[in-house]
Amino acid sequence: MALGDYEHVWEPATEADAPTLLLLHGTGADEHDLLPLGRALAPGAALLSPRGTVDENGMNRWFRRLREGVFDVEDLVERTGELAAWTGEAVRAYGLDPERIVVSGFSNGANTGAALLLLHPGLLAGAALFAAGAPLQGREPAAVDLSATSVFLGSGVADPITTIDQARLLGRQLRERGARLSEHEHPGGHQLAPDVLAEARSWFSASGF
Repeated sequence: MALGDYEHVWEPATEADAPTLLLLHGTGADEHDLLPLGRALAPGAALLSPRGTVDENGMNRWFRRLREGVFDVEDLVERTGELAAWTGEAVRAYGLDPERIVVSGFSNGANTGAALLLLHPGLLAGAALFAAGAPLQGREPAAVDLSATSVFLGSGVADPITTIDQARLLGRQLRERGARLSEHEHPGGHQLAPDVLAEARSWFSASGF
């Protein structure tokens, strides 16, 4: 993969020895959408924010879906591999510490972040995922070792798009593979609730990335 294969925004760290946040937007958004989230979640961190390459009726996505809530899992696997390769290229191009990359995403981007964890262990030091579900629908992920990975999951109990059952299934899959998991549920729907963001910021600060 070449760095130009994804339109992206790169913002260098404003604090010395800060980690890098890989920001993955939701359906219909772009590389600018989650920059405020990145700045709020980890002030001073470097921000690497690419744009998904799948076009669904004019909306940017990270992988195809067959219909609402039903993923094209083969496409997800392929495109997650491409994103993992591109992230490695960005690490080299921007001189990043490969052991201090943390992904954060919302909805489609959060599902993609979860797929990166499960399919490419060792790529990421951690993840803060909002409205994420188990990405490999109908498949049990390989028994990878995520014991060195810290993960925050923020989920809505009333979410009609990423159901709480799917969110809890992802949590189980991550725990069973050794991830250090912090799960936070809010009573709302498909949103990034302010109190969950506050909890995520505290989690990030305490994780020592």
